[in-house]
Amino acid sequence: MPDLSKPAVTVLGAGDMGSALVRALLAAGYPTTVWNRTPERAKPLVAEGATQATTVAEAVEASRLVIVCLLDYKSVTEVLDTARDALAGQVLVNLTNGTQGQARELAGRYDVDYLDGGIMAVPPMIASPAAFVFYSGSRSAYDTNKPVLEVFGESIYVGTDPGFAALHDIGLLSGMYGMFVGGLHALALVTSAGIPATKFAPLLKRYVSSMTGYVDRMAEQIDKQDYAIDVTSNIAMQSAGYVNLTLSAEEQGISPELLAPLGPLMAQRVADGHGHEDLGGVVELLKKGNKK
Repeated sequence: MPDLSKPAVTVLGAGDMGSALVRALLAAGYPTTVWNRTPERAKPLVAEGATQATTVAEAVEASRLVIVCLLDYKSVTEVLDTARDALAGQVLVNLTNGTQGQARELAGRYDVDYLDGGIMAVPPMIASPAAFVFYSGSRSAYDTNKPVLEVFGESIYVGTDPGFAALHDIGLLSGMYGMFVGGLHALALVTSAGIPATKFAPLLKRYVSSMTGYVDRMAEQIDKQDYAIDVTSNIAMQSAGYVNLTLSAEEQGISPELLAPLGPLMAQRVADGHGHEDLGGVVELLKKGNKK
């Protein structure tokens, strides 16, 4: 049963993530209104205690705190544009995945107290200790609604720039997909020789986990723009060895395309006279204007 002493919350979107957010709110006792383009998707949530709105405006008017979680920013603007008047003065928390530029544009599109968010969890993780969510934008909106936001997972406020939550989100996702790229290549390589992926996977996890500490050293080098700090394997040596990753893949009949882009960047750093430095210096070639 909803706890009527708690503030009402509206959630726009009843997809997998939106539904997980609604269920977390209901479990925490918050009176929750839900709207979805396809009304049938919201029926299970109504059965669990949510109130279903028939229009976006009706949903927005039901609560001062409006949370939107849709497929993309195009969907968000299409939905919210239908309820501009109702949105005036509301707190809008956008938990839709997007870019920092999209977040900044949305922040100025409506007369709202705006927070953008980046959810670092999959739907089953919502409301678990493993989930955390970045927020950026209105500090007052964050402070006032923090108890509600923390229902979803640990809340991490990253600044008044509305784009910073998305930037943190995309940054972590980039790291995750980079890890997956390496994992996919490694598994393709060994299975091409008949080695079971499940036999190799524990070794891959062990080795990759042991390498995660290097992230801290890279971060220090990048902040100080000094890539000669605590070098244990210089980039000249690594570049020479990296060639074998491509050759080994070709010998096994595996495309090296997932790993190939890093090789020329490493070689360029060596050619530019940075062979004594660390791998982290490659970041300088990723900056616009520095890449040859």
